[in-house]
Amino acid sequence: MAAVKASEARGDPPLLRAVELARVAAGEGIGIPSADLAAILVSNLCFAHNSPSLWKLVGQAMASRLLCPLHVLALLTPRVLPQRRVQPEAYRLYLELIKGNVTSSSLFMEAGPNRDKITKSIADALQLSKNYGYCGTEFGHVVVMFVLAVVTKLIDSILEDCGLPSGMAEGQESVYAIEGPQPMDLDVKKVSTENQNEHREQLRRKNTVMALDVLHMMVADRKIQSFLRLIFLNMPEKFSYLSQRLSSIEAHKVALETLLPAGHKINDLLIDIRRVCNANYQPNNKHIVDVLGNTRSGGSLLGQLTGAGRAACWIIFDIYVENAIDGKHLSGISAIEVLKETTKTLQVLNEASWPETFKALWISALRLVQRAREPLEGPIPHLDARLCMLLALIPLSVAAILKEESDMFGAEGSKILPRRQGLISSLQDLIQYSGLLVPPSSVMNAANSAASKAAIFKSNYNAGVVNSSMVAQIDSSTKAVGNMLHLIIEACISRNLIDTSAYLWPGYVVSSGPLKDTTLPQESPWLNFIKGAPLSGPLIDALVATPASSVGELDKLYNIAANGSEEEKTAAAKILCGASLVRGWNIQEHVVGMVVKLLSASLPSDSSTSTPGSHYLAQMSTLNEILLGVAYGDAIHILSLYGMVPDVAAALMPLCEGFGSIAPPPNHKSTILGETSVYSVFSCAFLCLLRLWKFYKPPQEYCLAGRGGSVRMELTLDYLLLMRNNRIDFTNSSAPSRDSYNNMGSVNEVPAQPVYIDSFPKLRAWYFQNQACIASTLSGLCNKNPVHQVANKILSMICRKMNKVGVSSGNLSSTSSSSVSGSSVNASDDSFQRPAVPAWEFLEAVPFVLEAVLTACAHGRLSSRDLTTSLRDLVDFLPASLAAIVSYFSAEITRGIWKPVPMNGIEWPSPGASLHSIEAEIKEILASAGVQIHSCYPHPFRWCAANASFTDGCACQLDNYI
Repeated sequence: MAAVKASEARGDPPLLRAVELARVAAGEGIGIPSADLAAILVSNLCFAHNSPSLWKLVGQAMASRLLCPLHVLALLTPRVLPQRRVQPEAYRLYLELIKGNVTSSSLFMEAGPNRDKITKSIADALQLSKNYGYCGTEFGHVVVMFVLAVVTKLIDSILEDCGLPSGMAEGQESVYAIEGPQPMDLDVKKVSTENQNEHREQLRRKNTVMALDVLHMMVADRKIQSFLRLIFLNMPEKFSYLSQRLSSIEAHKVALETLLPAGHKINDLLIDIRRVCNANYQPNNKHIVDVLGNTRSGGSLLGQLTGAGRAACWIIFDIYVENAIDGKHLSGISAIEVLKETTKTLQVLNEASWPETFKALWISALRLVQRAREPLEGPIPHLDARLCMLLALIPLSVAAILKEESDMFGAEGSKILPRRQGLISSLQDLIQYSGLLVPPSSVMNAANSAASKAAIFKSNYNAGVVNSSMVAQIDSSTKAVGNMLHLIIEACISRNLIDTSAYLWPGYVVSSGPLKDTTLPQESPWLNFIKGAPLSGPLIDALVATPASSVGELDKLYNIAANGSEEEKTAAAKILCGASLVRGWNIQEHVVGMVVKLLSASLPSDSSTSTPGSHYLAQMSTLNEILLGVAYGDAIHILSLYGMVPDVAAALMPLCEGFGSIAPPPNHKSTILGETSVYSVFSCAFLCLLRLWKFYKPPQEYCLAGRGGSVRMELTLDYLLLMRNNRIDFTNSSAPSRDSYNNMGSVNEVPAQPVYIDSFPKLRAWYFQNQACIASTLSGLCNKNPVHQVANKILSMICRKMNKVGVSSGNLSSTSSSSVSGSSVNASDDSFQRPAVPAWEFLEAVPFVLEAVLTACAHGRLSSRDLTTSLRDLVDFLPASLAAIVSYFSAEITRGIWKPVPMNGIEWPSPGASLHSIEAEIKEILASAGVQIHSCYPHPFRWCAANASFTDGCACQLDNYI
């Protein structure tokens, strides 16, 4: 009240006063909406500090959800109604509050962490036990009884104000107050003049009319009719109280219509209430379910407007997380920021409490992980990206939300602020969702380990062991069955969102005997690494397969990767891009920053004084390990979820420019997995760069509207660089105000220099050539053009068993051989036929090679099998050629110039000879399971070579296909 009076003295508007009230309440650790706060304000309002400004503050607090509207009205009803004759101004404002709230969904909103206390306070204020014999404590039941009590008391007030008997049963109390002097009136000057008395008498008459309007509005509402119907069917003895009032209204109907200007509403009032007694009445079951069926969540306005269930209000969470893990569309914006803003917005739109909001967010992410078990598209479910969303990105977004609250209200001592309390409540509620908490098999051991850790903590806590170091050592054989909740709790504890008291929650730890497929507790290899063990083969393999558990371990590893010997750098880079990057959920944001910085740190310090080629060659092994780690299926996707795609693109561009300008050794034959070469490092960097945007689409297709009018923006290289440069400008201008959750320390501080595509002439030339190939057909080449010479060398290499291969004005002249060896280039081939040119020169010639071989195939000079194996040899020699193949063929298919190439089973060997043995094996397997089938192919099998892949061994290919 001191804060309220001080704010009033300053002349603050109601909204600012409500904000000040919220700040004080949060400082006291009071949950919102607060039962104590409502009691304090109402007790002062009635009538120690009965002023218009305090009424406005109460109304603003109800609208801002600092107070539960149902609770405030319940507290005001027994105080205001008996004093309505003496305090007509207060009665008028009370009716205004009912009119603005009683038919709104906000009246039955979530009661929050103080639900039980608010429920009891409502029951006590309305004396439900004394007046109606109701002793329950369920929130939904109290809502129904509130409606009955308010409707009954308003009818009594109207009848008594008109001088008519209310029809109360014997022993019931009147809503009239005992006449006598009151402690305070709205007139602070206490001037009893004849004009004032006349004014207040007019106000009393107007209040009676307004009470009839409010009562008519209430009983006409379908939601309130549903509640009255429930009382009529299930508690007829309590409905009899209302029936008595209706009988009195009918007996004095003529008098009421004469006394009240709005007397015509009397008949409507009787019809609406009598309707609920009709056997054919159909109530609005949705409103009943909203309030009674789920007492822990209020009726969302969004859900009511859409006619959908409560879960539909949170569908935006499901849509976003599903789109975010779609590997076909990488994002340049951090999912942490998107999740934070989406969560805050939905919490307001759905009029939801923080426990309900956080719970919906967790459930959406858990469903996302469960959907990985049955992927709808393709064999890769992107499980690691889904786990990253659940165990890393959502905890980081929640941390940002909690930090905003702590910055706004401050954290004093051990007081838990409402948002953090909401997080704890949401996690406790997740225990009941056992179906969603089943972990995927790949993280089963991690879940069991987390559960065992909690079981050890609980066992030692009960035994009185308080030393954290001893807790980790005593009773290490304790095992427990783990699920996804244990991993979520560990992720939250690691980021200080909650403390280890979560281990003591009821039902959190489920002890178990011997666990199947669970290894015995072993010392983490990271402990050996921290103790100074050298990075040898076995330790490297163990560290690659085991995520780091602390930032200190990562810092030591990063220092080795940046300053160690060449062997140590290579090993450290391999470890950093291993399990720590993909499944180090508790420290993943730090690993992502380190990986991007290592890629960016490979730039020459002074390009004018050093040769870029020698600089890149010196770091080739380290860069190769980093690029291989980033190229892993989900790794680049995880980087995009952290919003690092623009930074990755800026780091890869100089690598592509540098390695693409270095010629390979003359004896280079093919790029074999596991061997490090100029071509392999360039190809890996180049293909990683191309994965960041749809390089094979024409620019006009980057932004297309669908049938519904929605537009989806695709990333382009220019846009990625623009995002990165703008981010640098923003960071430099607002460095002190950066959020701590997104500030991963000095390791994330990549050199803040803008990057432009004009700085990389070779990459820029290919970029525009690629766009030109997509936009139009290729033009012819003269024989003296250097690209013509490189293209001829490539054709000589990939079609080496054919006679007279060459490019002449874009056409290939050759006499086709019946077969071309499907094996890679071998040592007996003439090495001078292999083009030992830098990768950029090679890529420049690839589209002309593709046009030549495609033209030859279309004219029957090259068989389809020769075409396929030639392309495979091309990719084996320079894997980056795959980009040109995809881009060129996609454009040519779109143009529709080429005729279909027949694959008739002549060039491709038929696997029909092995089908009988394959069928026999399948039938034997099915027979062992009790399934008998007939022959799969009663007619002679006709092989369609279109089902074969680019490699030979078609029988084996079909076996794999089946």
